[in-house]
Amino acid sequence: MKQKRVRPAAGVLSALVLLAGFTWYENRTIQTQTFRLRAPNLPQAFSAMRVVQISDLHGEIFGENSARLLAAVQDATPDLIAVTGDLADEYTDFSMLRPLVSGLCAIAPVCYVTGNHEWVLSREKRQQLFEILDECGVIRLRNEFRLLQKNGETMVLAGVDDPNGPSDQKTPAQLVSEIRQSCGEAAYILMLSHRNDQLELWAQLGVDAVLCGHAHGGVVRLPIAGGVFGTRYDLFPDYTAGIYTQGKTQVLVSRGLGRSHRVPLRIFNRPQLVVAILEREEES
Repeated sequence: MKQKRVRPAAGVLSALVLLAGFTWYENRTIQTQTFRLRAPNLPQAFSAMRVVQISDLHGEIFGENSARLLAAVQDATPDLIAVTGDLADEYTDFSMLRPLVSGLCAIAPVCYVTGNHEWVLSREKRQQLFEILDECGVIRLRNEFRLLQKNGETMVLAGVDDPNGPSDQKTPAQLVSEIRQSCGEAAYILMLSHRNDQLELWAQLGVDAVLCGHAHGGVVRLPIAGGVFGTRYDLFPDYTAGIYTQGKTQVLVSRGLGRSHRVPLRIFNRPQLVVAILEREEES
């Protein structure tokens, strides 16, 4: 009995279909991941607080009017939504912003800091972005802080503009000094920042927890090696995803949701929605 021979064209077609499916899955499906940030000086009232982090969206649209992204955020039941920069870039169709931002603000309070790409935008487009955020009720943290209060206890939520911003802007050290003068040395600080490579700085300043992005998870991720590409064209960079610790400081780096225009495909690196749960760690 003769065996049927598989036509080469059918094999190639199957491989292309599989490749297309893999590419869609890796770039268009959202992976929600939960991380726990523990500290002994976190006020008990804020233990179990859920912060959903959106980073490096770069104008990417997940479903009509960003419906799939909004559904993922809603499912994560946030107490606070933190947008850590590069929400839009110079290639973004700004018509996608208002439905997304208004949808986020309907779920939970939203705080925002700039990334490097917001400062690449033209002044007109940057102002348009900021107006949309303001009109929707987003809290823009421009090298400043807010006090969150619950059950008579207080924690500090702070945010820094990206270094690509104005050259005369307040430095992180100046901001933290202001916080310590106002709130005391023991105050718990949750910092929003875009850059992923500043663990040493935040540890020196004694900041408890930092949410950031910028690295896109290294664009391509390999087992053991982790992220392949850095933001400065370097290979196998540090601080591309997850929690990094120095002293009492924890920096949580999101892999982000959008794609890099330099390497426009994410591989083994699905768009990530971070859920950071703050927990009080009892001292032994």
